[in-house]
Amino acid sequence: MVAQFATPIIGGEEQHIINLSHELVRRGHQVAIATIKHSNQANFEIDSGVRIHRLQGTIQRFDQLYNGDGRRHAPPFPDPEITLGIRRVLELERPEIVHAHNWLVYSYLPLASKSKAGLVVTLHDYSLSCATKRFMYHGMPCSGPGVRKCIECAGGHYGAAKGGAIYLSNRMMGNLERKSVDMFLAVSQVTAENNGLVDSGLPYQVVPNFLPDDLGSQQDDQNPLLEQLPDDGYLLFVGDLSGEKGVKILLQVYAELEDAPPLVLIGRRTSDTPKELPPNVMMLGSWPHNAVMQAWKRSSIALVPSVWTEPFGMVVIEAMSAGRPLIASRIGGIPDIVTHGESGLLVTPGDAYSLMQAINLLLTNPALRQQMGKNAEQRSTEFRASAVIPRIEQIYHSIIDQRSF
Repeated sequence: MVAQFATPIIGGEEQHIINLSHELVRRGHQVAIATIKHSNQANFEIDSGVRIHRLQGTIQRFDQLYNGDGRRHAPPFPDPEITLGIRRVLELERPEIVHAHNWLVYSYLPLASKSKAGLVVTLHDYSLSCATKRFMYHGMPCSGPGVRKCIECAGGHYGAAKGGAIYLSNRMMGNLERKSVDMFLAVSQVTAENNGLVDSGLPYQVVPNFLPDDLGSQQDDQNPLLEQLPDDGYLLFVGDLSGEKGVKILLQVYAELEDAPPLVLIGRRTSDTPKELPPNVMMLGSWPHNAVMQAWKRSSIALVPSVWTEPFGMVVIEAMSAGRPLIASRIGGIPDIVTHGESGLLVTPGDAYSLMQAINLLLTNPALRQQMGKNAEQRSTEFRASAVIPRIEQIYHSIIDQRSF
């Protein structure tokens, strides 16, 4: 695995990577992760059989290039020290497959032509076609790339001094990536479309994210964080507390609801996180994954009101696996997961009226909530490791067989 972050830095993408690695080890494979070293982390450790190699990067030494969240993202070009580090890991591990997950693949590409390993890239976002990885333009879903538009957008996202260079580098390295990859895995159909894979002639398959089969046994119902929750039956949002995740519109709608249960927000604060909250709203910050799963089980309705084109939405299948009915935006990869009227309700993104109508419908109809929760839990089994991992293994074996000729 080649990924810019690994445990203990855990977001949706990182959770997928470590879950995939652990599941592959359980199924008899040898798995190693090459990742970027962050401060005070060990150079090497073994986590449940997964060997984690943390590599020092050149770009990561320059603090002024990054924001203050402590994450050292991979640049959209080969980092010389990381490339040398990956080469050492390749010599040590001698993999049959290199499975990359983000821009750290660019530090591997100079080695790809001489490597005997097949190259698989999972696209968790829109980074192959979009320098900001968001596929958003002026707060709205982007209609497609264009040189001037993309340079302007990248400048607005990263700053004028860096934006143009990041766009041009990503475009150049993306062309090399397209020539080097044996198989792209898109986490949803919209991810394949917005990355330009559909009708491109490039090899790709849509393979969704997944949850571990033993997720229930991992949940921690004794975590002291759970004491902060109100009585069972609250509304729950989990994710970055940002405008793109729909937090602003959610708070606007909640303020207009009458006699609603408490609203709980769990997630990382961002630059546009609202400072003022309506009464009966709790903003709890980031929680560990196991505690989040317990919070889902104690809630009555799961809320995913995103206004950006979510590539997949791990929180969606997490909430569904806890038997929670969903109210989610009809955008991005979410409609691939939620069946409107069965496992949840899909609403128009950014539309306060449709979001309010959906919340009121479920609040006033306990029987419908219960039935949708059961349907959601059943649907979530299609996104378990036992259903998804064999598809990934089959892709690995197919590439290895092709390269053996």
